[in-house]
Amino acid sequence: MNRETMLAGGIALVVAVSVLAVAAVPGAIADSEPDPVRPGHLDIQEVSIAPGTVSGGTATLQVDTRLAHSRGHSENVTVLVRAVHLESGLVETTKQTAVPPVSGDREVSVLQNVSVERAGGYRVETIVYRDDERIAQGSKEVSGVGTLTPEYAKTSVRFHWQGGDGLPPIEYTVQSASDNRTTLDVSTFLTNEGDAASEELRVVFTARQADSNIVADRASAEVGTVRPGRTATPSVELDVPDGYNYYLDAVLWKDGVIVGTARSVANLNPTETVEANETVREVGLEVSDFEGDSADEQRDYEKTTIEEGAAADGGVPGFGAGVAALALAGALLLARRRSNS
Repeated sequence: MNRETMLAGGIALVVAVSVLAVAAVPGAIADSEPDPVRPGHLDIQEVSIAPGTVSGGTATLQVDTRLAHSRGHSENVTVLVRAVHLESGLVETTKQTAVPPVSGDREVSVLQNVSVERAGGYRVETIVYRDDERIAQGSKEVSGVGTLTPEYAKTSVRFHWQGGDGLPPIEYTVQSASDNRTTLDVSTFLTNEGDAASEELRVVFTARQADSNIVADRASAEVGTVRPGRTATPSVELDVPDGYNYYLDAVLWKDGVIVGTARSVANLNPTETVEANETVREVGLEVSDFEGDSADEQRDYEKTTIEEGAAADGGVPGFGAGVAALALAGALLLARRRSNS
């Protein structure tokens, strides 16, 4: 018997024995189960918070949670973020986001927008779950949420000076003076600090008597559009009484919204001066010096009202028909007593 015949016979014998073993002992030759996948390790690497959309009442906080993953494979992972008010300790809002399956050594970013009231400060807590089991957590505090500027009040135009460098944000010159009245030429400087042209703007100038806050005069000036990196110098004329000191206020308006304010002073009283942040003091004040057309109209309105009331009663203003009858009876009684005496 040659070698090839012997080899073929051996192979056939092995196959036959294997078939008999499978038939006699089911499962003797079975597919081996794959090794179970090891779960990966997840941890919070970093949490950063940035301001998002801001309205008059609410602010959106953009929370970026960076998850560090190593080894294995992670599924059914969720990240929960909640904002807790620092003063009240109450949970303002909660948001939960599912994370796609993660494998290997890598870093995953989870972005979530959390809306809170635009006031005070918050503690932003981040909790990581896997299969509904907490595996990592962290927190970070933010303050001054109320100082975030709403979208409708944002502008790149600023008053060029705010007084801190010794230069007044509002300047004035005496245009004319006569009949105890002074006309002031009031101006300010507005600089566009942004990279694009500004919106249509308007400035309202007001002269307030320093000790009483009485508005002596008010006028507005259209600023229009200010190009980036350029300065506009709007100005108006204000007519005020002589011998008083005034606060000069400038209010910057954009589409019906106040977007900036500035204050300076005009010292027209040679015996005393005021500063922009000075408190009110008692001085001799003649209110009649500040009467204008509005005061005259108010007096005319009050006078007309009194006269109409008197005409309706048919007598002198302030006395009704009943009072007149009592006065007449009293006069007759007094005359009768005199005649008897």
